[in-house]
Amino acid sequence: MLLSWLYNLLQILVLVLSAPVWLLLALRPKYRHRIAGRLGWGLPAAAARAADRPLIWLHALSLGEVSSAAPLIAGLRRALPQACLILTTTTSSGHRFAQERLAASLDHILPAPFDLYGTVRRFHQRLRPDLFLLVETDFWPNWLAVLARRQVPLVLVNGRISARSWQQYQRYAFFFRPLFQHFSLLCTQTAEDAERMAAMGLAAEKIAVLGNLKYASLRHRLVPPFAASALGFAPQAPIWVCGSTHPGEETSILQAFLRLRQDFPRLELLLAPRNPGRGEEIAALAGSMDLACRRRSHPAPQTGPILLLDTLGELAACYACATVAFIGGSLVAAGGHNPLEAAALGLPVLHGPHMEDFQEIARDLAQAGAARTVADADELTAAMTALLADPAVRRRMGEAATAVVARHEAVVEAHLARILPLCRPCPAVA
Repeated sequence: MLLSWLYNLLQILVLVLSAPVWLLLALRPKYRHRIAGRLGWGLPAAAARAADRPLIWLHALSLGEVSSAAPLIAGLRRALPQACLILTTTTSSGHRFAQERLAASLDHILPAPFDLYGTVRRFHQRLRPDLFLLVETDFWPNWLAVLARRQVPLVLVNGRISARSWQQYQRYAFFFRPLFQHFSLLCTQTAEDAERMAAMGLAAEKIAVLGNLKYASLRHRLVPPFAASALGFAPQAPIWVCGSTHPGEETSILQAFLRLRQDFPRLELLLAPRNPGRGEEIAALAGSMDLACRRRSHPAPQTGPILLLDTLGELAACYACATVAFIGGSLVAAGGHNPLEAAALGLPVLHGPHMEDFQEIARDLAQAGAARTVADADELTAAMTALLADPAVRRRMGEAATAVVARHEAVVEAHLARILPLCRPCPAVA
């Protein structure tokens, strides 16, 4: 109770000191609507729904968490067709994805509330949820306390605790332990996550290892594939797709590409930076190595063996053209990115040693022989040489990758089996 009082007092002090900043933001059209929504203005009233419809409130922080939640939302809609499903998300990218891909399965998509006591109370009074599902992360004291105080079951889904987060949880256990104790059920991705939850003093019967929803989310991110010719690649050319790369990685990739072209002169490269705004920088880097670079963002005719995908939302469709995939954010300490889009298409996967944010998936793929780890340009060149020279090895790795994805398809059903008993049932349809 004392911690909660201190937390809210500190919030008031910060708000007073930062008030000019918030006022300036509120004057900008880009932020005005979301700030109002996050303060709880314009919320749909729970009274507008039939009294016999259970309301489930899901929260997903950003695009990655919303994407993970997609198959669970579809599963909830199938299991509880009359339920009112509301999703809140904190970022505009997550909100856009939900509007584009999930609107048909949801009753409302709303900005997430600020963790101000009055705002959280307003959200609860308007929505009156029967069940609250938190996807992966975004733990806020007032949210959890208000919902728990009103006896709303709280469930963490697709929960994970990274090594970095675990250090913080241990250091500030006096703060985090009470937050986690509000939950009725904690569904974790791995046994290691569950062990860390238990080590924080949480009851074992509240913890369940159910797997990673990202495996099932692939079905909800299927996009029409691009043909290689539509991207300007030569017919029958082997194509190396390097997705979601970060600063410091492109140099190693381009060095490896130069070496590989000596033995595989028809090899072409699709390079997709995580931040498309880095297109000019990467094109200049390629030019300094005498590598011609086509830019997807430039419609004029261009030539060269490298396509720079400096656009948003097209990488998944491009993996269908690939011979081999490299997953960026992993040669540098950026936590890696999701390799499942490539794996599901039967591609051999390469990545660096830094896959901390996708540790379980990277481990599953490696144990199955579907992925290999490389540390630098030399190892990247050697791994690519081995794969390009041996179609049989590529085929075996690709088959292993699709098998890993197929093996985890029941993850949604496992979550539903634990979640649904916590929600009051819908009445039978006449």
